[in-house]
Amino acid sequence: MQLVVARIGRAHGIKGEVTVEVRTDEPELRLAPGAVLATDPASAGPLTIETGRVHSGRLLLRFEGVRDRNAAEALRNTLLIADVDPEERPEEPDEYYDHQLVDLDVVLADGTVIGRITEVSHLPYQDLLVVERPDGDEVMIPFVEEIVTDVDLTEQRAVIAPPPGLIDDRAEIASSREEDGA
Repeated sequence: MQLVVARIGRAHGIKGEVTVEVRTDEPELRLAPGAVLATDPASAGPLTIETGRVHSGRLLLRFEGVRDRNAAEALRNTLLIADVDPEERPEEPDEYYDHQLVDLDVVLADGTVIGRITEVSHLPYQDLLVVERPDGDEVMIPFVEEIVTDVDLTEQRAVIAPPPGLIDDRAEIASSREEDGA
């Protein structure tokens, strides 16, 4: 299985280094020197990482055969893609790859079916599970431990404990106004 692990940014300096936007939780594994990565567009690769370093909070990579700024700038916006064994799991037990979550059934603790995960949306502040309901509607579930209480890859399901209003109309409206109209 192929996973996008980074996007190449602008050239840095004159010796072929590029900035990269990291798109993996395991950059030390996926973007290490010697790693051979496929690319999108495919015509840009494959690329072999020669060196990597952090400069001012940004990851800089140099690829074999890329020796000057012009060659580095030509790679701008190229996606870097790693081959990953579909059975491979992240190091942390409570972490998952997107492909492991897509198509899981989403249920409440009592077994009530909510829907099926169709996508994992990575936002700056948190990840969301996009769940298609049986009626075709979509609901977005924050992928946080308080709401997604269990992910069972063997049973192919995610158990959720949603707060009122997340998946239905049980929300209570709070108001600072007095009920007597005063």
